[in-house]
Amino acid sequence: MAIFAADTEVALACAADLITTAGDPDTLSTLDELTDFVRRWQYTGRVTRTRAELDEVRALRPVLRELWEAEEDDAVALTNRLLAEAGATPQLVRHDSWSWHLHATTPDAPLATRIAVETAMAFTDVIRSGELSRLRTCSGQGCDDPVLDLSKNRSRLYCDTSCANRTHVAAYRARQAGTA
Repeated sequence: MAIFAADTEVALACAADLITTAGDPDTLSTLDELTDFVRRWQYTGRVTRTRAELDEVRALRPVLRELWEAEEDDAVALTNRLLAEAGATPQLVRHDSWSWHLHATTPDAPLATRIAVETAMAFTDVIRSGELSRLRTCSGQGCDDPVLDLSKNRSRLYCDTSCANRTHVAAYRARQAGTA
């Protein structure tokens, strides 16, 4: 059984992915990378594929990171601000392979606005269900990528298997060095 509605889980995963693109190297610095991002997350509606649009989406990354790492009261304030700034008007829609789900902007709203609002709408679900603890930062040494923990027992600690493997190998080597 899913923890959240499908569109909430997708919006949260998309936000985590967008935050992660700000890493080293930056993986959202070209129009082609923006096109790949839009295609990967199946954004519908207006996409201009301009440098200005890319800059607007890139400017969202620190805002979404702040939201991801915020305590409840701050997350509520930032969620409400994102919804208010966009003039969000939630409505049920159905398109492509998606059944009924929420959109809170018009299809012609700027891409960055739609991403911000979809993330804010997802956060309303997370906050209302008291599940902010499912959004955390990777426990891997030197990694601060976001982690979306949708596991049944709330046990996910790492952003991906590479971070988990690096951490486990380092711990194993430390134990072996201690017994030698």
